[in-house]
Amino acid sequence: MSDRITKGVKTRREVLGDSHVDRAEAAKTAFDEPFQTLITEGAWGTVWSSDAISRRERSMLTLALLAATGNFDEIPMHIRATARTGASKQDVMEAFQHVAIYAGVPCANHAIKLAKQTYAEMENSDD
Repeated sequence: MSDRITKGVKTRREVLGDSHVDRAEAAKTAFDEPFQTLITEGAWGTVWSSDAISRRERSMLTLALLAATGNFDEIPMHIRATARTGASKQDVMEAFQHVAIYAGVPCANHAIKLAKQTYAEMENSDD
């Protein structure tokens, strides 16, 4: 296993949690294995494993970019990750306010709706 894959698996587990990664690994097939390797090496083994900025800052950037580009499906996953990255609810709201100004109110509004739902689920969860 390459160093970036090893780092990527470790970082992904630290940020997203063992349960999430275990579910993703169990769902992996021969079809999507090359993609999973790509994101493990690139996203998790390179970008998220860098110590150039904090994980808190990465969470804020990731959430803002997801919202600004309309990639809403991953917002709940990254909201849940804030419990491990240190990004507070206030941090997330600040990121989404930037989205509203620089990328559009509808994008920010939908991201905030998803964040509120996810935070409520987290507060009501036994995990």
